[in-house]
Amino acid sequence: MQELIQVIARSLTDHPDDVRVTVREDERGTVYTLSVHPDDIGKVIGKQGRIAKAIRTVVTSAAARDRRRVIVDIES
Repeated sequence: MQELIQVIARSLTDHPDDVRVTVREDERGTVYTLSVHPDDIGKVIGKQGRIAKAIRTVVTSAAARDRRRVIVDIES
């Protein structure tokens, strides 16, 4: 999952070297925190959050095969 999020985010940003994905477990499931360069935050979120929603949909669909619950948080 972590590599999938990185590939998607790097293709969207102008600063692909600043893309970081951290993983942690909590009561909600596996939480992936995507952090990008502050100039790229708008590109990753998209208009009205459409890109962020698409990223979350792809990751959730990939995790459904393993019957895992995943959450993607985005921060700058």
